[in-house]
Amino acid sequence: MPKARLPTRILGMVTMKPSLILPREKLKRIIRRRRRLGIDRHDEVWNGVYVMPPDADNEHQTLSGLLTWAFIEGLGRRRDVVVLPGANISDRADKWTKNYRVPDVAVFLPGNPAQNLKTHWLGGPDFAVEVVSPDDKSRKKLDFYSKVGVGELLILDREPWRLELYRALEGKLVLVGLLEPGSAESISSEVLPLSSRLLADTPRPMIEVMRNSDRQVWII
Repeated sequence: MPKARLPTRILGMVTMKPSLILPREKLKRIIRRRRRLGIDRHDEVWNGVYVMPPDADNEHQTLSGLLTWAFIEGLGRRRDVVVLPGANISDRADKWTKNYRVPDVAVFLPGNPAQNLKTHWLGGPDFAVEVVSPDDKSRKKLDFYSKVGVGELLILDREPWRLELYRALEGKLVLVGLLEPGSAESISSEVLPLSSRLLADTPRPMIEVMRNSDRQVWII
């Protein structure tokens, strides 16, 4: 997380409390500790409120990394396509640390109007992924992602396992597909030339990413 001016409020997701008002020095200690331990990578600020998501477990990090790899491969390793394992997404150029989100995967295609301002992106990716952890608020980000122009959002839930695809329609992300493990159907993106589905397996379902043009498949 960038070293920026600290907010005065903190939202604790793990405890499921709506908000905690903390003394500034205590808040600074908490944030510094998270930075020191390297567990602040997905911390966010929602309109001035510091948001701490549940710590990503090993499975969460594995899925995020493998999905990033599958998209890079599925899109043909194109140099004009940016696929990132997380990125700071904001709705403002200045004082952006007062309002930003960090999806697990972000895909920017040629022609995307979002600006790469080095520290963050002003505007949303064409395609984003959120891997859900217990007690997190991934679906609470839909309005923000709609506002910054995300074309599609794929949510991978794990309790229970399912895929949800949201698509921008008339400026708002709406649910257009939902699949559970073992379904013969797949969710096809209109933004990327890819389809996805969940294959029933143990100890967890496997995610199939397929390139529509030649039906090449990546299983993760």
